[in-house]
Amino acid sequence: MSGTFSNDDVRRLAALEMLKSEDAIRDDILQKFTLLASDLLAFPGCFVSVLDNENQYIKAACCLDVPQSSLHDAFCRQVALRDSLLICSDTLLDPRFSQSPFTLGAPFIRFYAGIPLYTREGISVGTLCITDTRPHTIDEHQSTMLELLAGLVSGYLDAWYTAGYKDVVTQLPNRQRLLKDIGLLQRASSFDPLTLTLIDCIDMPRAYEIARSMGMDAVETLLKALTATVRSRLHLSEEDVLYTVATGRFALLSRKNSAVNARALSDRLEHIRAQVLGDITIDVKIYVGEVSFVPATSQVTEVLRQAVSALHEAISQKQTAMAYNADSDNRRNLNFQLLNDLALALRGSQGLYLVYQPQLCLHTGKPVGLEALLRWQHPVAGNISPAEFIPLAEHTSLMDELTDWVIDHALMQLRVWRKKGLNLPVSVNLSVSDFSRPEFACDLAEKTRRAGLQPGDLTLECLETQQVLESTDACRGLDMLKQRGFRIALDDFGSGYNNINTLRRIPIDVIKLDRSLIQQLNCDPACEVIARHMITMLKELNYVVLAEGVEDLQTLASLQHLGCDEIQGFYYSHPLPPDKLEHWFSHMAV
Repeated sequence: MSGTFSNDDVRRLAALEMLKSEDAIRDDILQKFTLLASDLLAFPGCFVSVLDNENQYIKAACCLDVPQSSLHDAFCRQVALRDSLLICSDTLLDPRFSQSPFTLGAPFIRFYAGIPLYTREGISVGTLCITDTRPHTIDEHQSTMLELLAGLVSGYLDAWYTAGYKDVVTQLPNRQRLLKDIGLLQRASSFDPLTLTLIDCIDMPRAYEIARSMGMDAVETLLKALTATVRSRLHLSEEDVLYTVATGRFALLSRKNSAVNARALSDRLEHIRAQVLGDITIDVKIYVGEVSFVPATSQVTEVLRQAVSALHEAISQKQTAMAYNADSDNRRNLNFQLLNDLALALRGSQGLYLVYQPQLCLHTGKPVGLEALLRWQHPVAGNISPAEFIPLAEHTSLMDELTDWVIDHALMQLRVWRKKGLNLPVSVNLSVSDFSRPEFACDLAEKTRRAGLQPGDLTLECLETQQVLESTDACRGLDMLKQRGFRIALDDFGSGYNNINTLRRIPIDVIKLDRSLIQQLNCDPACEVIARHMITMLKELNYVVLAEGVEDLQTLASLQHLGCDEIQGFYYSHPLPPDKLEHWFSHMAV
């Protein structure tokens, strides 16, 4: 990033922040270096220090018990000022050290020699020092050995830095380095507005597929090729900082008013073909997300989170580039919180409940079944519609838990009603993930048996019909449920992919006509024609035809005329909790 991390002072502070941090393994190795130096050079005291603008920190030491001191008192300050090997044969005779508390008091240093430790970029970050409580001279061989040892310590620290803050494959600074750099700007109280841009070049499922087909070497070759291409396409200078923050995902820090923005970056990165192995290349789809921020007023991890939010919004919306949008982010955060609350509700059995909507026979006018519908009374948000929380749960493990919760509570309610003489089957909605569960049919049959009920007491409504048809496991699950005696209903027939071809492939007892067709029955002649032919065909195929969404007498009369078997809708009853449903039945009986 031009001008942001390019000066030596900021680079030095970045390295110091790392070295000042606690790391037991690193400091243990530094301790071994001090013992080696003490032994080779025949001096009792040796230590490795790190200097910032205020203090000296002793990271490892031999015969020295001073973990920290002010920079003013530190002998090593003179090494930093000199920026080269400094030798003081007698501190009492040197005005720089004669009045130091470390000369006049413990540890009573009379001889001192220190040499700078450098980063790979040549930035001085600390010192390697030898000491004695007696004056000494040092010969050329000892000086050479001290310089050699300082080089080894610097090399080790550089390797340690690389291992912790560089991506192994791309050799770019990693996510930890990015967070550290933003943190440094924050602590420096920088008010210069910046932009963090994330560039997604390959999603993890695709990377896994490449690894599975061609091995990890192919993935590493791809990542290296992407790194070179991205750097080349973005015209980055040597001072620009490109980071690797995940597999196939890069980050770039830039000044907010620079020419670097999400849209410009995505334009430069169009039509990339990257090498995998040999002559094999793949097309790469680039997505870019960005967030602008002021370091002094921002939380480090929140900056990265917002950039990730922008990137994932671009991916989900299939937009090549998007800037962070607080409203969209808040909505997703609320959805995540909602899922968390739903998990708590499922495991605590608080807030979730079932309501039941009657299904009536058009020939007799009597109830023939009930549909169990899930409801959620959230402790803060109030009653939340299933249309809001079920789509969120569908792509998580909560969907299986939701289904099990509904089935368990529906079976318990059926047992209660059987004792009261209410003998109507209850239907529950199932998704493709439910039908695909290997042991679902067996488990459901066992649950039903333990409840003292028969499989015919449950009707299983098949949602997501096209997804079921595309899943071998789901189709097999449907067959197993049918073989065990459960009734199968096909929901929303006549919409989307629910067509006549479906009927040949799924074992169905009941066809539920889509409510969008039913509610247009009396105002759209085309809907009346479609419904008439559909009901006639389904009846000839010996299906029970149920129309849902019946809300008025005129629609009911039309369905009777067309030969529909059963109806469900507000005209007869809204979905009701068990006690109110029992009251409704008592009135129906009258």
